Amino acid sequence: MDNDSGETNITAHHPDISDVYSNHLPSILINRLFTLIFYIIGLPANPVCAYIWLQQKTRANNSSAIYLGALSISHVVFLALHILQELRYAWGISIYDGYVSCEIFNMLFCIPQYLAPLLVLGFTVERYIAVCHPFAKERFCTVRRAVLVVICLLAVCIIISTLQAYFWTYDEVKKICNHRQELQASPFIEIWTWSTELLLFGVAPLAALVFNILVIREIRSLTTSGPAHLGVSVGSQTSTVTLLSVSFYLICTWLPYTIVYSMYNQFPIGPFPIQPEAVQADPTWRRHLMYILVRNFLTEITLSNSACYFFIYYATGKYFRQRVHELLCPASWLQTKDSSHPKKSYLAISSTAFIKGKPAACV
Repeated sequence: MDNDSGETNITAHHPDISDVYSNHLPSILINRLFTLIFYIIGLPANPVCAYIWLQQKTRANNSSAIYLGALSISHVVFLALHILQELRYAWGISIYDGYVSCEIFNMLFCIPQYLAPLLVLGFTVERYIAVCHPFAKERFCTVRRAVLVVICLLAVCIIISTLQAYFWTYDEVKKICNHRQELQASPFIEIWTWSTELLLFGVAPLAALVFNILVIREIRSLTTSGPAHLGVSVGSQTSTVTLLSVSFYLICTWLPYTIVYSMYNQFPIGPFPIQPEAVQADPTWRRHLMYILVRNFLTEITLSNSACYFFIYYATGKYFRQRVHELLCPASWLQTKDSSHPKKSYLAISSTAFIKGKPAACV
């Protein structure tokens, strides 16, 4: 959804409209700042998440780690491509405006966007099976099946995204990446865009919401029945909390944007070209600018999905926290592990006896 195909299409047809947005949208500088912050957070954090989730000992008996690792990789790819789009439409720096590069970029840019909600839906369904149908867990919630599902979802997203390479091309007249001339008068692009994006960014999060509600109901039912009836381990409960948190975060940040995005045609631009001083006097332009202001704000909230999952993993997963500490401060982590061994504990105490205070902690 961060592709913002509606606004991108307007900018493609009216390149000078970006001046209207710059002059009459006070939030544009704030949006640029928040986007930069999410780059700074997400670009280093997501590789760390992918490394932790896809380690052999992490994914050995944890099929959900496959989904979370793939999600982290998807976010890295998306943020890297988003930088190019941000430079093009927010800063006016042409990066991929050219033959072939235009087609390839728009195709690649959609793949991680389409994949993210499907991955979240995938592990949400898996968690529903594990909690609500525990006898089917051994059959459906396996690492091998998770890998197969991720591959299939990726293939579906690639197939869907290939049409973007047909939709977009380099416009020699306007010197920008634009929809193909023969398709601009056709409703096919609009129908395809609405169908795919509302399905992936609307129906998929709603479906995840339904499965989350069912999982919470089942956990509450098991909890009220007493510990003897609680058929999930502490580790499984922790994993469920993590997955539910990720799923709800996606739902709460994407659904509002999807709803606002679906209202785009209700807020068309006013007469164009137009004198700068006449924009605020035109009621159509005022409504459109207010709509774009709200949507820009929600766009930044949505972008946080690709940057901030690290904090959810860290807050809800004890194992993830331990692995992060081990990566950030390996010496202290090894010292802590050694201290749990009687002989090594004595050596550790002896080696620090001449040092004032306690050894530095990793947090």
